[in-house]
Amino acid sequence: MRDTLENLYFGKITPNEQDITPGSVLADAMDRAEQCEEKLTAQLEGEKKTLLLRLLNAENEINSTMALEHFILGFRLGMRMAMEALDEDDGSLTMYREEG
Repeated sequence: MRDTLENLYFGKITPNEQDITPGSVLADAMDRAEQCEEKLTAQLEGEKKTLLLRLLNAENEINSTMALEHFILGFRLGMRMAMEALDEDDGSLTMYREEG
């Protein structure tokens, strides 16, 4: 456990950075989106082009914010599961109940 904490402290663990496998479903979708963006920006001018770029930037911001929120929620869920797993007095069926 200490190794993980030290690696996190020294920046050796970066959960938000991942390599994308070439030819994967994700890589293909990203390529298609990039091609569509390039075609649209080439066809648009002025205010319409600006509006498209603002839309794309807003969507990127939304995606980044949601990724952070999902990471935090997942981490919290994992910690709750770990805490529950360590709780020896959780009312399991193997525990004896006091009579009285």
